[in-house]
Amino acid sequence: MGLLTRVFPADIVDDVIAQAGRTQQRSRILPSRMMVYYTITMALNSDGSYEDIYADLTDGLSWASRWEDQAVPAPSRSAIFQARSRLGPEPMAALFARVAQPLARPGWEGAWLAGKRLLAVDGTTLDVPDTPANVEYFGRPGTGRGQAGYPQARVVAIAECGSHAIMDAVIGGLGTGETTLADELIDRLDQDSVLVADRGFYSFHRWATAQDRGVDLLWRIRSNVKPKHVRTLGDGTWLATITPSSGPGWREVAPRMVRVVDYQVDTGDDGAGTVDQHHRLLTTLLDPAAVPAGDLIAAYLARWEIENTFDELKTHQRGQQRVLRSKSPALVCQEIWGHLCCHYAIRTLMADVAAVSEHSPTRVSFVKALKIARRSVIQGSFSP
Repeated sequence: MGLLTRVFPADIVDDVIAQAGRTQQRSRILPSRMMVYYTITMALNSDGSYEDIYADLTDGLSWASRWEDQAVPAPSRSAIFQARSRLGPEPMAALFARVAQPLARPGWEGAWLAGKRLLAVDGTTLDVPDTPANVEYFGRPGTGRGQAGYPQARVVAIAECGSHAIMDAVIGGLGTGETTLADELIDRLDQDSVLVADRGFYSFHRWATAQDRGVDLLWRIRSNVKPKHVRTLGDGTWLATITPSSGPGWREVAPRMVRVVDYQVDTGDDGAGTVDQHHRLLTTLLDPAAVPAGDLIAAYLARWEIENTFDELKTHQRGQQRVLRSKSPALVCQEIWGHLCCHYAIRTLMADVAAVSEHSPTRVSFVKALKIARRSVIQGSFSP
């Protein structure tokens, strides 16, 4: 509880609840503030029952208040469900947006490029309960044998490569593609960052929108994108222009100058000899003296850190192949925001440990940090 209330202070929790219009109108055993912390604790104890999670939460709150509060009667499962429904997803989304900030410290390896924070964008999916409402809202993926067993929610996020902290996210259904959801995130990007993306995210419009936000870009592109060569630079990279290939008035759109990096990746021996895979990157960082080609390639490889972030959230925090518990779309979204808040809290703890110990954050184990956070709640021991 010390960790959750430090990362998500009560005054901020109360503020986002009030702005969402979810402040309780009468005295309740499950006030809105408690339900916010309950939702995050639910992500911390994803295999616990409603009652077990409430016991963890109230024990932690009792410890935090030096056991001065009177014992609170345990509510029923139905009462907890109704309290979750009253809260809704909006306060959780607003809380995450308010609190999630960069965590990487100066000098952290893999966290910076050209003096700017290195961010990555990508998407993932989460299995949700098979209810008619969830199927209608989120959709069910197809498989080679028909349809999958569970509908899925899609989450697209931007994460800080050097700390694995998720900075921003958007939740949608399978009917909305990753790139469409990414547009919403790109519209909220701050300057002084470099955004790395895989080839599926590239479009001229998306590139231009992100660049106009003042963000530097480093994206891989597909082989069917043909930059127009301008001149070759001393390090073997080359300047080129890109233009849209379709859309209203696309022929009149001004071209954008980019730097192109071509390199080969050894993917191993397929039995007939070594296979090299060609990669092509585009970047807005045009000066090879300021950012050498090797630094750009290494920064693109850091894009995989967001995959590790999703693995932390899905495999370790939620539980491998575990289905979320919420049976309605609103509560599914609330539960996902709870997971994102929980992950950010644990990553905040890990960033502080790395900074104080003067070790690289890559030497701090997410699994151990997660276990410590769970154990500290269950045992009611000292605050993290």
